[in-house]
Amino acid sequence: MNKFIKWLKSPASDYVLLCVILVLINIIGARAFLRLDCTQQRTYSLSAASKQTVSTLTEPLSINVFFSDNLPTGYSNVRQYVKDILVEYKGAANKNFSVTYYDMQKPENAKIAQSYGLHQIQIQEVKNNEVGFKQVWMGLAIAYGDTIEVIDSITSEQGFEYNLTTKISKAISTTDALAGLSNGDSITLTLFQSDDLGKITRINGYDKVNDYIQTAFNSVNKKNMNRMTYVRRNPAAEEIEEIASKYGLQTFSWENKDKTTGVGTFGLVIEHGDSFRSIPLSIARSLFGYQVAGLEDIESNISDSLQSLLSKSTQIGYLTGHDENSLEDQNGEKIRFVNLLSDMYSLTELDLNEKDIPANLSSIIINGPKKELSETELYKLDQFVMKGGNLLIFADPFTANQENYYSQPTYTPINNGLNKILESYGINLPNNYAFDEQCYIARQQGYGNIKMYWAPQLQRKDLNQKSVITKNLGYVILLQPGSVDVTNALANKDLKTTILAKTSNKGWTETSNFEINPNMQAPYDKSRESVQNLVALVEGKFTSAFDSNPLDTQDAKDSVQTKNHIKFGTQKSKIFVCNTSYITSNQLIDENGSQPVAIMIRNAVDYLNGNSDLCSMRTKGLSLNTLTINTGAYVNFVEWFCIAGLLIITACIGILVLVMRKNHKRAIHLAYNPNDERDDSTASKEVKND
Repeated sequence: MNKFIKWLKSPASDYVLLCVILVLINIIGARAFLRLDCTQQRTYSLSAASKQTVSTLTEPLSINVFFSDNLPTGYSNVRQYVKDILVEYKGAANKNFSVTYYDMQKPENAKIAQSYGLHQIQIQEVKNNEVGFKQVWMGLAIAYGDTIEVIDSITSEQGFEYNLTTKISKAISTTDALAGLSNGDSITLTLFQSDDLGKITRINGYDKVNDYIQTAFNSVNKKNMNRMTYVRRNPAAEEIEEIASKYGLQTFSWENKDKTTGVGTFGLVIEHGDSFRSIPLSIARSLFGYQVAGLEDIESNISDSLQSLLSKSTQIGYLTGHDENSLEDQNGEKIRFVNLLSDMYSLTELDLNEKDIPANLSSIIINGPKKELSETELYKLDQFVMKGGNLLIFADPFTANQENYYSQPTYTPINNGLNKILESYGINLPNNYAFDEQCYIARQQGYGNIKMYWAPQLQRKDLNQKSVITKNLGYVILLQPGSVDVTNALANKDLKTTILAKTSNKGWTETSNFEINPNMQAPYDKSRESVQNLVALVEGKFTSAFDSNPLDTQDAKDSVQTKNHIKFGTQKSKIFVCNTSYITSNQLIDENGSQPVAIMIRNAVDYLNGNSDLCSMRTKGLSLNTLTINTGAYVNFVEWFCIAGLLIITACIGILVLVMRKNHKRAIHLAYNPNDERDDSTASKEVKND
């Protein structure tokens, strides 16, 4: 024993102990490792949205991983990345999260993968200096309750976390609307019903409203683990103005027998924290007198409003009836814009001339209307914004008219009527086209480089890098955009206005007498050129564009005066504006939705629907940096610098380091042992001195 202790203390054991320590470090690292993510976009770190999604699970969620073994180089890295990121999910999740890995060499596991809807994929493999193909499994399935979501063909790390988190969120929202809430949170459904109103005039169904709502509430609450609370309130007269203003409720006034003025209110509100939704329920006048409207759909409206309140609504309104861009191509297939949103959202066509805005909608897309919206439609949109609804607007300044194939098109200004309400929000969409000398360059054989001034190519410096909508995007190409004027919104301190995209300082606008063709020239007068705003986001509580409800018709004989108009916003709304609808077409949106313009659009939709955490997650791992100059000698210099310049600089640095090291070594010899004959440099100096 003493010999062993002496051996441990002696230098002879150092090598053996080092090997033992390295083995122990590797064992510990395999079971408890630390990952440091030094990438600018935090590509290999789990996002806050992912952590929140799996940390609040209320039911068991299982991730079933089906990956083949012995994958070729490149694909094996993907397998390892998936395994590593799932470890982080597991670390952030609660006890309801589990991961199962299947051995795909067993036939029974292949049948399980097929039952989930997964498929083998064919990949290229280089073996024994020969190129071949191999069938492998690279997918996973997510099981939550009765809902199954799959991610097939996982051949790249890019976008994996985003896909997995959105699939998990979709499975959860399908099964449980309240899964994202902590145990202490609850949803409150409140019926505001003035008792005096039922005594003054006869309202059909007024005395049974509470019973109807209580029954509907019990049904919805049971489906959501009884985490909701129902309250009926008879507001005092002095409270009514404040309550009606806060929630945008219907108010009433009448003259009492003692000649005093009585007031009342009526409405149904569902709220959580500072957010709320007003559920469609009102008192309307009919041929048979006053009656309560909205009770027939009250249960579905409560359920839809609950989904919308928790930002898990998958329905987005798509305005129709004004020659908007179609959601289908000439072959009847869904356009890429629809496919871009299909993993989380579905577009519901909305004709406001025929129906009101459903309660489950928190956002509406207005995409290229060619005809003017009626006052009724504009009022419905305006009140939607006043209640906290969001608008995503892709307008067009002009419509092109071309008599035949050989004639030049003429451009007619479009009057869609949107400025009637947008101007009250501080936004104006002028009838102009914004051009830019910093633009997309088409390279055509026989014609050379053609500068498409009507397709501005916005570089990183032209995109707002502080907004999650445009952050990390290296460039965005727009097509035939008009400028966006948000001067008044910027001056309004109650609104938050963000310029998301703008032209370079070589941009200009044209309102008439212009042609869009390869022969187009930039203006000779450079004083006309300046930065033009192209995409903007305005947020806050807006002021209505209407002084009253144009739909109200009050009979002078009525004993009760009704007011159902919201003048000031009850909740914060978001309005995204871009003065071109071409960016939603197949011309700019690629099939996979991976191009920057497609990412910007999807980010805008997510941001407006309360899923802003997904925006930064989507851009992880993207390499979208481009040259800000794409013509002339500068491009040639950068090209050759990247090919040969870096190599030459590296070689020069290496030679410099060798010279400095040799000089340093020589200086040490001269300082401490100048007579050492083994040093050639010293010996040569002594010979010279002799």
